[in-house]
Amino acid sequence: MMKWSSALRVPLESNLAPFLQILTQQGLGHRVTEESGEQVLWVRGVAEAEQVRAIYLQFQSGQLHLDSPVQLAAQPIRGYQAPSFVQQLRRSPLTASVLLACLVVALITHLGDNLDTVRWFTFNDFRIQGDYAYFMTLESGLEQGQWWRLVSPMLLHFGFLHLAMNMMWYWELGRRIEYQQGWLFLLALTLVSALVSNVSQFMMSDASLFGGLSGVLYAVLGHCWIYQRIHPQASYALPSGVVAMMLIWLLLCLFGVITALGFGQIANAAHVSGLLIGCLSGGIFAIVARRRAA
Repeated sequence: MMKWSSALRVPLESNLAPFLQILTQQGLGHRVTEESGEQVLWVRGVAEAEQVRAIYLQFQSGQLHLDSPVQLAAQPIRGYQAPSFVQQLRRSPLTASVLLACLVVALITHLGDNLDTVRWFTFNDFRIQGDYAYFMTLESGLEQGQWWRLVSPMLLHFGFLHLAMNMMWYWELGRRIEYQQGWLFLLALTLVSALVSNVSQFMMSDASLFGGLSGVLYAVLGHCWIYQRIHPQASYALPSGVVAMMLIWLLLCLFGVITALGFGQIANAAHVSGLLIGCLSGGIFAIVARRRAA
């Protein structure tokens, strides 16, 4: 079965006809579908998607014309130039907003050292008395309208390394989903996976101090991974070894190796449940997208 990859997404009002004729002249098979109010150009594989994007840049700049096939054949196809960091920020407002929220919470909580502010974001509210922390029950917190606690632990980090690693991976994976499926989808996946991973960790460890974006990270990883296997997309083509490395890290955490090395307690239930939610999401939406493209 042929595996199609999306090469371009352009507004509905854009006239793609001349560009599609150029692709035909170049022998590049393609098809166009309509998704979320945009035209999506599909080609055969990730490599051709990169080539088509490069050709489109030349077409937009006026270097390529339908009426000059000799010039087209003679000009070398330049490699696709990745957007600058500022351009990536503009294209990924939701991803950037989540990371900014993590930074703000890190400043407010002094990276987990200020317990008076940490308690604003924990799954269960608590108070410190002597050397002990006394946690409020989940039911009493919800009765008081503290519904934000179901997802707010994702913003809470303990230490610079914890924050930096989570932010780096969410930036790498979140913006791929936001580009491919939109900010609203990424927001939904982030909130749902935060809810599921936090509830799972609470059920496993009862009232305790936990936090971090890693449950959500495993969800976006699982989404990209399974989606790419079912319905390959250039946006979801992860660097070689990334999935294997993240899964190995998960296994090391599950078997207690990371805790034994002095990295503290790991929220394993949050990681596993986040990964399962992401894999389920990736599978469902990839199947739907593949059927639409068929």
